[in-house]
Amino acid sequence: MVQKRNINQDNDENSEFPSRESKRQHPSNAFFSGLRSYSSPQELALRLEPSIRSWVREEIERTLQSTLRSSLNDDKTSQSRAIQLLFDDILPSSLFTGSNVSRDNRPIKVLLHDASSNQRITSGPLSSAKVDVVVLNGEFNPNDLEDWSEEEFSKKVIRAREGKRPLLTGDLIIQLRDGVGYLGDISFTDNSSWVKSRTFRLGLKLINRSGEFRVREGVSKPFTVRDHRGEAYKKHYPPTLDDEIWRLEKIAKDGASHKRLSNEGISCVKEFLRLFVTDPSLLRKMLACGNNIWEKITEHVSTCPLDNSEWYIYNAGESIVLLFNCIYELVGAILDGQNFQSIDKLDVFQKVCTLYPT
Repeated sequence: MVQKRNINQDNDENSEFPSRESKRQHPSNAFFSGLRSYSSPQELALRLEPSIRSWVREEIERTLQSTLRSSLNDDKTSQSRAIQLLFDDILPSSLFTGSNVSRDNRPIKVLLHDASSNQRITSGPLSSAKVDVVVLNGEFNPNDLEDWSEEEFSKKVIRAREGKRPLLTGDLIIQLRDGVGYLGDISFTDNSSWVKSRTFRLGLKLINRSGEFRVREGVSKPFTVRDHRGEAYKKHYPPTLDDEIWRLEKIAKDGASHKRLSNEGISCVKEFLRLFVTDPSLLRKMLACGNNIWEKITEHVSTCPLDNSEWYIYNAGESIVLLFNCIYELVGAILDGQNFQSIDKLDVFQKVCTLYPT
């Protein structure tokens, strides 16, 4: 009977283990090292069973740990996207240096928001956290991003120009209460014309965040900041009836349109609106402007609130009385001498009688 050779005989005939020089084996085959020949598969299986069990156990633990880490990372990403800081109010499209950042003289409201439930977070440590207010470059466009990293956010934070005062001054820390906070008395010291986008954004960033996940930063809409010396020429949104006409869009103070209107006795918004209602073609001829400018002017002036205490009555005869508002716009009629009907409630026959009385 031929004696079976040791599988490592070439390394060391007198040893059933491999020599120290033979160590370049794949980790998954490590338990095969040093095995001699066995007389039957059953004997070999008995010898290999402990090593196989150990190897399988290690592989299972490694797979479970990898799956668990992946699951935790997914949860953190989901939480990061879900909990976020938001501006609940839209900032004005234009601000001036030295002026308080507000909306119609009201403080800007911010929220701690849970996007998954679409509700404000009103309890827990985060609901009473402190928030830092920073200035961002206006070109940062979060609307194109589902989420962004802290690094991407930080790269868009703008500092003051060299030799200038801090870009944003005032109370730059917001204290949340029940998940709500307000911008304090803050103002810009420099205009936005020196950045490529010529616009800024405000950013909100949680201070000393708690927990393993990140609360997504808040980002406002872009806006321009102009030097306060231009505030004297500021357009009004909305304009008032008593505003001078150069407060309207596309009508520059002491410009050609301003001078032409003034020469025709149109000096304020009320007078402008009256001519716009009674003879718009004459008004446009005075302005001598193209379609785009005409649309901009009329769109702006149409936002002017009217004076509801000023009315005009015209007796059209045959028991028909017409009622006009402060800018000479027909708003209704009294057809039977008693009952008032608004112009939109009149039927076709009544409108004919009203507009073309006999």
